[in-house]
Amino acid sequence: MKNENVEKAQVAEDLSNMNQIIGQVKWFDPAKGYGFVVSECGGPDILLHMNVLRNFGQSSVADGSRIEVLTHQTDRGVQAIEVLSIEPPVREECGPVLSDFSHLDPEEIRQTPLEPARVKWFDKAKGFGFANVFGRDEDVFLHIEVLRRSGLADLQPGEALAMRVIEGRRGRMAAEVMAWEAALTEPQDD
Repeated sequence: MKNENVEKAQVAEDLSNMNQIIGQVKWFDPAKGYGFVVSECGGPDILLHMNVLRNFGQSSVADGSRIEVLTHQTDRGVQAIEVLSIEPPVREECGPVLSDFSHLDPEEIRQTPLEPARVKWFDKAKGFGFANVFGRDEDVFLHIEVLRRSGLADLQPGEALAMRVIEGRRGRMAAEVMAWEAALTEPQDD
């Protein structure tokens, strides 16, 4: 009975030590497995570990993304324990991401259905990679700028995605990319 009371007290202490924070991704390095978030309200940087991001369904997040997290104060500082939402960074450019999209109306791209896909490979240094839409053999081109506009910084082989795929000037290519879990929550047109 005494151990049970101690455990309940520890849980209550842990819950009182959590905060919901909205901030901006300062930087995130998938190779290191962590990054930091800066709160809108100020305070110390918040550690964002790869495992917390993976639990949200992403393996990376673009620097400058708006992020909402639950945090916990530890002996080592403030850490994110759950990601609640991520919004891609606001870009100043109003035009298309790539010249391949210049002939398309942005609304036409938004109306393109999301397709489930898996990353074949992606090389951040080269700035591109390829994915395969489930049930199809051909490769779909993934450009780093499309990832950045979608709030991602990098992709891992085998990672599940949802993509809006268009016919670009050089073949099928992703016009928008999101984590598969995020796509499941997107409202569907009926």
